[in-house]
Amino acid sequence: MSETTAESEVPGGLLEEMVEAADLSAGAEIVESSHSSLLLPMIVGFALFMGTLDGTVISNALPTMARALHQDPLMLNTAITSYLLASAVFLPISGWAADRFGARTVFRGAIILFAVSSVGCGIAHALWHLVVARLLQGIAGSMMLPVGRLVLLRTLPKAEMVRAMGFLILPGILGTVLGPPVGGFIVTFSSWRWIFYINLPMGLIGAILTTMYVPNVRETEKQKLDLTGFLLTGFGLAGLVYGFENVGRNILPAWAVNSLLGGGLISLILFYLHYRRARETSILDLSIIGIPTYRSATVGGMFLRLGLGAGPFLLALLLQLGFGLSAFQAGLLTLADALGSLLTMKFTQPLVKAFGFKRMLVTNIVVAAILQACYAFFRPETPHWMIVAVFFVSGMFRSTLFTALNALAYADLPQKAMSRASSLSSVLTQLASSLGIGASAVVLHAVMQAHHTTKISSADITPIFPMISGVTLISLAFFLSMPTNAGATVSGPVETNATPKTA
Repeated sequence: MSETTAESEVPGGLLEEMVEAADLSAGAEIVESSHSSLLLPMIVGFALFMGTLDGTVISNALPTMARALHQDPLMLNTAITSYLLASAVFLPISGWAADRFGARTVFRGAIILFAVSSVGCGIAHALWHLVVARLLQGIAGSMMLPVGRLVLLRTLPKAEMVRAMGFLILPGILGTVLGPPVGGFIVTFSSWRWIFYINLPMGLIGAILTTMYVPNVRETEKQKLDLTGFLLTGFGLAGLVYGFENVGRNILPAWAVNSLLGGGLISLILFYLHYRRARETSILDLSIIGIPTYRSATVGGMFLRLGLGAGPFLLALLLQLGFGLSAFQAGLLTLADALGSLLTMKFTQPLVKAFGFKRMLVTNIVVAAILQACYAFFRPETPHWMIVAVFFVSGMFRSTLFTALNALAYADLPQKAMSRASSLSSVLTQLASSLGIGASAVVLHAVMQAHHTTKISSADITPIFPMISGVTLISLAFFLSMPTNAGATVSGPVETNATPKTA
């Protein structure tokens, strides 16, 4: 018997068997047609785009929202941090929930909850109302990526994994790039409430497509929730993420930030001690880090996300505060990044097949780090066509890099480990992204103090780009040690006489 099944949500005898068979047939049809249309990754990517776009759009709308709700803009920042907190707390149980209730059930429920809570954000007339709605959004968002990825891991053949992961990378890139101009346009020409209302039709479409085409895969053996692990990881991740988000921002006093970071770290240490006593039932499976390809992609990938993940945060400050561009103008420039990513989507799989994961990753890491370091040479008088060209090429390499990285992580994992592996990967990604932004804020504050200024300028921001690019290069230690044929179950046999090419 296989380790996963597509189970019916309707209980009862022969009817259950018939529906289960129908679900399995539907899943098989998706696998069969994935080579041509990749419909399933597109559905998952569509839902992820909705979540990513929402997160970037709200940042531009905060000043307008603050005026409408009669709040200080700094206080309204809780609308962002509440989402991050809820997401961090519930990420670890995403795999358990998918195995317990079925991936389609959880994924569809997350989409619906996200859309409904978005409407709650849109109709908010008080800060507490907005924060509660954003907490619900965070819970929904914590389920969409790991569960959506789990659907792909358990449904598509490994030969299609590189292409499929491209559909998970692209929504994040498109959402990040399109968020500023879309948010600026809505706030400028309409009500800020529409940045949330637009999620309702997208959520409806996503729920319908999920019901029609996503199989309800899950483990045959249902496992009880590791409540102790859930509480420890929840407190730990919430403390670290919220602490990193507030480092260097002067929103919370230093003692509060240090308490959050210290408390979060202690909670995660306690979780590790708990894990050593209850490995089989633990909410996260740390043993899978022992698999070389997963370790390289997740632990080594943390350094990539620390460096490259901090880039968009600093770039937004550089273009808007350093160069004086509006959010809409800055968004139009960075749109070139998304176009570069789109261009390389169909080339990533054949490139990985030709040169293997090791050579592809090493080449793209070096080039992506160099291109990001080049941001240090941008000046207010730099021609926009030159900035656009750098963004375009940078998008090509980063898209190829993260697509290959995500596929490599699951290349050698057994099916039984997929759910907890997806949850753990999401947790490490969340930590790395928060740490990267927090560390960048600290460095920016230190540079401003060295320049004896309290107002951010381009001269304060540009020196940081080579620093974070250096952090990115630390990841090479994990990938240079990999064998040439690492991840061959996904990439296929590597051509030994191939010469590495750029993406």
